Amino acid sequence: MRWFSVLIAALVAAIIYFLVMERESVLRFAGLDQPETAVSTDEAPQPEVKPQAAETETRVSVVAIASTARVIDNAVTLRGRTEAARQVEVRAETSGQIISEPLRKGTFVTAGQLLCQIDPGTREAQLSEARARLASARAGVPVAEARLIEAQALLEEAEINDRAASRLIEGGFASETRVASTKAAVSSARAALEFANSGLDSATSTVEAAAAAVALAEKEIDRLTIEAPFDGLLETDTAELGALMQAGSSCATVIQLDPIKLVGFVSETQVDKIAVGSPASARLVSGAEVSGEVTFLSRSADSQTRTFRVEVQVPNTNLSIRDGQTADIAIAAAGETAHLVPGSALTLDDSGALGLRTVAQAEDGSGPVAAFVPVDFLRDTTEGIWVTGLETNVDIIVVGQEYVTDGVPIDVTYREDVLQ
Repeated sequence: MRWFSVLIAALVAAIIYFLVMERESVLRFAGLDQPETAVSTDEAPQPEVKPQAAETETRVSVVAIASTARVIDNAVTLRGRTEAARQVEVRAETSGQIISEPLRKGTFVTAGQLLCQIDPGTREAQLSEARARLASARAGVPVAEARLIEAQALLEEAEINDRAASRLIEGGFASETRVASTKAAVSSARAALEFANSGLDSATSTVEAAAAAVALAEKEIDRLTIEAPFDGLLETDTAELGALMQAGSSCATVIQLDPIKLVGFVSETQVDKIAVGSPASARLVSGAEVSGEVTFLSRSADSQTRTFRVEVQVPNTNLSIRDGQTADIAIAAAGETAHLVPGSALTLDDSGALGLRTVAQAEDGSGPVAAFVPVDFLRDTTEGIWVTGLETNVDIIVVGQEYVTDGVPIDVTYREDVLQ
């Protein structure tokens, strides 16, 4: 059967050769050639009739709106969360047994309100003892002062005797032994004065040490009472009655929700649009809307995300906003001139750039044509999308923009722009 396959291949090759290389000869052999018709020299050549482009041109029907740019309040939008203004875990500074009834979580407490009371034990007796020692130390101060005065008087007397003996020995009325005795008395009086001064200093130091012991005992008594540091809500129960507290043990957690903070993170490209004091608003995941102002803008970016922390403070008098709720935050920025367009009007060009198809006039004056204009997205609203990059007045194609490209002739039908 191999010779049959070779024969078929040769036959096909011959047919292809005659159809391609000897096409005219094959057509003549088959009688399919058409002889050229001679043009009569008696008849003048007829001019070529060219169809008029305006009559045969096909235009694409589109719907457009006339849009005018408006100045709008720009905003930087962030996704963030609510955060308590303050949150403190109140801990014990001393050890002892709880003797107060516990307060349950969710209770509103005011600054200075008792949260936990620790059994004083022997601390009050220690305070009394420290006060007694202070009184005793204070009583010793006058005695030391009296001894100092006595030593000063003895020194003065010794100095007088020494001067008198020195004069008498000059006249021969006193012996050298007496002079030496008076000088020894002066030295002894001076030593006694120094000792009296030291005694007074010691008495003063004893008073100060006793006063410090009293202050320490009083501070230990104060540590037995654990109070709320500010107005807020208890996030946990306070320590149970009879519980043994150690230094550092938790009594309760208190959070302050009025005012409350909204915390978000802004990118490097938008951080310069925000300033402390800028008005802001937010929509919580529950649907509630709140407003406040920026109170903090970080100067240091997060090392991982390269974003900056932003805090917005809002009132929360009824405590309806909870800590940790998701919030969409909008922070006011400088106003911009923009157009409000339907989201469906946005399209992409061949390079993938976002933009709008607009109505333009053909350069030859033949009528309107489609033109692509790239735009910058500002923000999305329930009414439409705000974009920039267009002229002040422009006709935007809102229906049929996907079926035309730049320069394609269009037949425009205008409708009233319900977004303006």
